Amino acid sequence: MSRKRILPNPENSSLEELDRLYYSVAARRQSYRIWAIRCLIMGQPYETITEMMKIDGQTLRRWIKLFNAEGADGLLDKRRSGRPRKIPVELSSRLKSLMKDPSLANQTHWTARKFHGYLRDELGLEVGYRATVNWLHDHGFRLKVPRSWPLKQDEEARAKWLSELRLLMSDSGAELWYLDECGVDGDPRPRQRWSERGSKPTLPYGGAHLRMSVAGMICPRTGEFYALEFSRSNSLALQAFLDHANADILLQRPRNVIICDNASWHRNKSIDWGAFEPMFLPPYSPDLNPIERLWLLIKKEWFSDFIAKNMDQLIDRLDHALIWAMKRKEGNQKTCAI
Repeated sequence: MSRKRILPNPENSSLEELDRLYYSVAARRQSYRIWAIRCLIMGQPYETITEMMKIDGQTLRRWIKLFNAEGADGLLDKRRSGRPRKIPVELSSRLKSLMKDPSLANQTHWTARKFHGYLRDELGLEVGYRATVNWLHDHGFRLKVPRSWPLKQDEEARAKWLSELRLLMSDSGAELWYLDECGVDGDPRPRQRWSERGSKPTLPYGGAHLRMSVAGMICPRTGEFYALEFSRSNSLALQAFLDHANADILLQRPRNVIICDNASWHRNKSIDWGAFEPMFLPPYSPDLNPIERLWLLIKKEWFSDFIAKNMDQLIDRLDHALIWAMKRKEGNQKTCAI
């Protein structure tokens, strides 16, 4: 028994519309479908079309069903989900452990290419490089440049200090401030950027080394940021900063603890801290000072590829950056959360 033949519904698209679509598509397979439907609407028999296009009747019927259901759009290619990934779900836990600790695979570090080679050569997985990168992204891994980390940290001292910090945080009458100085260059190191393959991007520089120092402090609870600019960091600059901070900042709590590192001018016994009570970080522990994250953000947002021709330009740029940081109180709460 022969299958009943279906015909394209001519009301779904006119011949003129099909002609325009035929000449606008780039893929040959799409133009075949459009031309077949056009020929059927004009009265050409099934056999002529299947013979001319070297297709079977089932394929032609499928094209007609697509046209009748969706019109001319049904003849166009649909967006595909891509090649299925070949990294088994049951291996995810093991592979995440390898990524976090490369020594488990006798590696010192991973790149996506090295990890892809390990999956293919050591584990025998048939997986493409792009699928490997997608897996890394899906499991929370990102390409990052490691920060230098001091080897002289005293873990016992850090644990004791963190215990004292928790006690301060539980005291409703105490406010925590974090103090630090930051150097800002007029010709900072260039950052990575996307460039056309084969091109050699350049960045001009003036040759003169321009640098300013900023003393600042942040209150993570409120996001309030206070900063002053200096030509250098020393005990005189610190005292001037503290004098202005005591006069300008409206303190909300009776006890205000200002946490800072162990720079020599911070430890100077002649420093008058005013209403602030100094507390010193454990040695070699910049990671415990949340204002470090704000400095990084300021440099990223305001000094990436910025080249100052003279000191006035550097100071003007720094003024705008610090005012921006002072206004983003809610943002500072998130950036400097403890």
